[in-house]
Amino acid sequence: MDIVGDLLLLLLQIYFYAVLAWVILSWIPTSSTHPLGRLNVFLDRIIYPVILPLRRVIPPLRLGGGMLDLSPIVLLIGLRLLMGIASGI
Repeated sequence: MDIVGDLLLLLLQIYFYAVLAWVILSWIPTSSTHPLGRLNVFLDRIIYPVILPLRRVIPPLRLGGGMLDLSPIVLLIGLRLLMGIASGI
């Protein structure tokens, strides 16, 4: 594997864990001044440009009185596929 493939794989892995942290932090109510709130704002800035187009294509799933957003799951699966491709470079 060359340096470009290694770097691409590392960036995809970092982004994968950022999306995972973003999903987990979405369940924790915090203010924007709290350290976790600041981390959540940072993650919003790097994840929303990718997740918003997915949200336009993938409708949320109705579950009783609530909704389940499937776009983060699709994004995580897509990142894992890209990581598999990048590891073969």
